[in-house]
Amino acid sequence: MAKRSRTEARVQSYSERTVDTRGILPSFLIICEGKKTEPNYFKAFRIPDLSVEQLDVIGLGDNTLSLVERAKERKEQSNYNYVWCVFDRDSFPSGQFNASITSAYNNDIHVAYSNEAFELWYLLHFHFYNTGISRQDYKSKLTKLLKHRYEKNSTTIYEELKENQHSAIKNANTLLVQYDPNRPEKDNPSTTVHLLVQCLNALVECIQKGRKSGDIELLRECLNKYHSQARKNCGIFD
Repeated sequence: MAKRSRTEARVQSYSERTVDTRGILPSFLIICEGKKTEPNYFKAFRIPDLSVEQLDVIGLGDNTLSLVERAKERKEQSNYNYVWCVFDRDSFPSGQFNASITSAYNNDIHVAYSNEAFELWYLLHFHFYNTGISRQDYKSKLTKLLKHRYEKNSTTIYEELKENQHSAIKNANTLLVQYDPNRPEKDNPSTTVHLLVQCLNALVECIQKGRKSGDIELLRECLNKYHSQARKNCGIFD
């Protein structure tokens, strides 16, 4: 029998490690309060084999309560595995902010909120902050840290910050656990954006594990664990 060339061997090796993920990966609906800032960030998230329809990111430019209502409507009309709302405390009345979180939770919708604004998540990539930051200060702080003018609707911010994402998750979690009990409307600064980011990262790890092994059953097992743990790991209200 003729020996296979190195190229043929590499091709065969790669082929043996491909897995067909069609129909087994979860789908996400991420509805954002902002039209550009938050959607641009999450649209830049790279999840292997996940189609645009399976990672559906929408920016509505709506207030918190309306945002949750729209999320509930879309959840009932579609078959998303996970629905997230992303919104800020901003200057919304505390009652409205709390009602939005409660309404989402009661309808199995996760919330990635920030008090006061989404840019806190960006700042946590650089430093730990545990004193209140006004929305007016975010832009100047980010401009200094990024070493160029910060633009709210940036399409490159995800890639610019990606290297420090692990630090941001650690800082956001450390910040969140300092509030006991957790009172989102008063906890300034605070954010749960890292919970959504962790959920997306966990899915990436599952897919990469399946691809590396080439074993579809190993991927299915990983995804089963993902689903069983997703609610616990992706929300602070469970």
